[in-house]
Amino acid sequence: MQAHKRIVEKDAPLKKDDLIVITGAGGFIAGNLALYFKKKGFTNIRAVDKKPLYEWYLHVPSVQNLCLDVSVEENCKRVCEGAVEVYNLAADMGGMGFIEKNRVECLRSILINTNMVEAAYRAGARRYFFSSSACAYNTLLQKDPKVRALKESDAYPAMAERGYGWEKLISEMFCEEYWHERGMKTFIARFHNVYGPHGTWDGGREKAPAAMCRKMIEAIDKNDFRINIWGNGEQTRSFMYIDDCVKGIDLITHCDELIATPINLGSSELVSINTLVDKVEKISGKKLKRSYDLDAPQGVAGRNSDNTFIKKILKWEPSTPLDKGLAITYKWIAGQYHARKAGKRVGIG
Repeated sequence: MQAHKRIVEKDAPLKKDDLIVITGAGGFIAGNLALYFKKKGFTNIRAVDKKPLYEWYLHVPSVQNLCLDVSVEENCKRVCEGAVEVYNLAADMGGMGFIEKNRVECLRSILINTNMVEAAYRAGARRYFFSSSACAYNTLLQKDPKVRALKESDAYPAMAERGYGWEKLISEMFCEEYWHERGMKTFIARFHNVYGPHGTWDGGREKAPAAMCRKMIEAIDKNDFRINIWGNGEQTRSFMYIDDCVKGIDLITHCDELIATPINLGSSELVSINTLVDKVEKISGKKLKRSYDLDAPQGVAGRNSDNTFIKKILKWEPSTPLDKGLAITYKWIAGQYHARKAGKRVGIG
């Protein structure tokens, strides 16, 4: 018997004063997303994060900021009240060092999505976005630095990264079923290594581009150009600039062809960690003496985004060259580093 296919009803256009809810807004991507919607002229944005407000990276003017933990069900009800669109980017996460050493905390983020998706449904939200991750992909396909780009179907048979990856995959299932069974339009983007200004750059949760920029800035400041790299430096990744990320979130969430359909959101520009260091050296004009810690967390050997699907559906893909985005990021982190050294309060993650 043929499976019943839910009819996609057309929404009324989103009005500038409709309530947009963004969780994780004290962090990197969601903070930039709040700024993105504000610049587009939306006047009713509710930004939510469990961190104290003074630790948020971005304070967007005239945005309602709430300090609430959305792993708690009652908080989710308050957060989603009156929402027309909900963007759930809240999660306990960080770079590979954090993910591999805090698997229980990463898994507990399932509470955030289960409570948020239910609260958004009960509040009558028209659209719900969930930030998934390339960590949801089958790790058996990522054992070679010369990995082929991962397409959306490569998440199954499932063998996600322990902790963080499994949480993302299970949360994707919730989003899919809330559409198929309950009719709420849900959207799922699998992020591939997002970087840029207003992100984590120190403290253990930072990702490779920010970490390499900070290490170079420290080396110059201390006149000590020795650098320790996790792994052998031949691990490969693609890195997506933040401006591409927030634009992609908007495009995906407002494309009815992508309802309850996981999609890659990442750059297809594959580089090794050694090449990433080369690029930071070029920006700074300095050379580093590299050593390698083969026992440090390093994740899969290789991961890249296959953008065939996103180009087909949206006629668009993340396209900011790594050289360009990295130069902007380096300049911002240098400013943060020297501001902290001067005794000013700065965010680190």
